[in-house]
Amino acid sequence: MEQLRAAARLQIVLGHLGRPSAGAVVAHPTSGTISSASFHPQQFQYTLDNNVLTLEQRKFYEENGFLVIKNLVPDADIQRFRPSDLIVCAWTAMEHISRNNGCLVVLPGTHKGSLKPHDYPKWEGGVNKMFHGIQDYEENKARVHLVMEKGDTVFFHPLLIHGSGQNKTQGFRKAISCHFASADCHYIDVKGTSQENIEKEVVGIAHKFFGAENSVNLKDIWMFRARLVKGERTNL
Repeated sequence: MEQLRAAARLQIVLGHLGRPSAGAVVAHPTSGTISSASFHPQQFQYTLDNNVLTLEQRKFYEENGFLVIKNLVPDADIQRFRPSDLIVCAWTAMEHISRNNGCLVVLPGTHKGSLKPHDYPKWEGGVNKMFHGIQDYEENKARVHLVMEKGDTVFFHPLLIHGSGQNKTQGFRKAISCHFASADCHYIDVKGTSQENIEKEVVGIAHKFFGAENSVNLKDIWMFRARLVKGERTNL
């Protein structure tokens, strides 16, 4: 049943991507200049050949690491997977998202680098549980603020540096976030890496709710949470 529902949702997404109106790639308003470097189609690294995205959409994603699809959903989750180029993050606005209530902010082109160390920000008053921030990045690098309307979806590379601003309103900022990974990806052992501290936290939460501290690891948790949406489940 879960597989059928996931497959149905994927068909809806593909249907919207195939509409003529989905060709407009918009990042509202920006505080930095987006590179428009030209390159040959055969140099695509971050997207696979497909009949869904246009050439311009693929070029934009290749250079900047993100792509906004307007009105993808009508009104009616740093992974432990590799390779990262076969993973895409999706973030859908469930209401108007602006800089006032904390829209997404991205640093175009940073997906071409490596995974940065993450830890809790040293903010006054602290932060929520599992709210990790990048510890090493160029703070003066050009940023793009993604102001989005209800139903807009942004797809971005998992290594793209991104974050959200503070919600300065009295209301909520509602959104749906998920990650799609190719079944050809594989799990890695995070022991001794910058992600080891995250594994300990996730396993600790699993123990708190399910009493399974010593019997599971991060791989077990991701395998339990993952759902097949298309094709065959192989490595993941």
